[in-house]
Amino acid sequence: MHIEIDEKSGFCFGVVKAITAAEELLSTREGGVWSLGDIVHNRVEVTRLEQLGLHTVEHDRLPELSGKCVLIRAHGEPPATYALAKRYGIELVDATCPVVAKLQERVRRAWEEMRTVGGQVVILGKPGHAEVVGLTGQTEEEAIVVQSLNDLERIDFSRPVCLLSQTTQSLSLFQAVREEILRRAYHPEQVTVHDTICRQVSNRGPHLQEFAARFDVVVFVSGSKSSNGKVLYGLCREANERTYKVEDASELRPEWFEGMQSVGVCGATSTPKWLMEEVAGAIARMTR
Repeated sequence: MHIEIDEKSGFCFGVVKAITAAEELLSTREGGVWSLGDIVHNRVEVTRLEQLGLHTVEHDRLPELSGKCVLIRAHGEPPATYALAKRYGIELVDATCPVVAKLQERVRRAWEEMRTVGGQVVILGKPGHAEVVGLTGQTEEEAIVVQSLNDLERIDFSRPVCLLSQTTQSLSLFQAVREEILRRAYHPEQVTVHDTICRQVSNRGPHLQEFAARFDVVVFVSGSKSSNGKVLYGLCREANERTYKVEDASELRPEWFEGMQSVGVCGATSTPKWLMEEVAGAIARMTR
């Protein structure tokens, strides 16, 4: 059995930045380190860091963390989180992805500009996703979040519109939303579009489709909470219907590999390389 791990899969640089920050803090802080939400949408990696001493907490526990060191993950946070941390004397370590941080500033500026002309900020993204929460917080929750073309009914097309996107959204969906907004706008010249999709993420789609097509079977490794993982897995399935998604090696099934000669192992931008290697090793033992 030929087994190959996709060399371009694995953490994006924003996640690498957050994981590295967590590991450095854990090696130097005796008082403990807390992550505000899962540091990455991968259960196995979160468990590894928790075993090193990282505590994962939700926002409602911030009042209990006075004087503690709290890490802001790559997805970023809304301004309200920084205000609460200051109020409770929390030491924040900001590991927001630079691409997300730049997008937050762009959303804030767009909101200020739209307010002066009676316009609307529209964000293509998943409602409730950590990154989207951080983005809508820049607009005092006035931004309109759309997830599909069906959600465009919420837009007042008689008013100016500024369209932006969560960094990990599908490029093709963003283009479709852009075209439909322009088509339905009373005054298309009053529609501003900012393509804010991270190319390090979006460029993986075409590459993964090429990768998946080369093998008899593909195993896609991703956490169940990863939005990026759902998108990339879907693209792999389009290229190879014998693509299976697992969180770790325990979910592998021997029947997937019966009569097959090659297996490709790949993953999301939130999937650590070591986990893909672990899955590949388990496949090798299973198919001896």
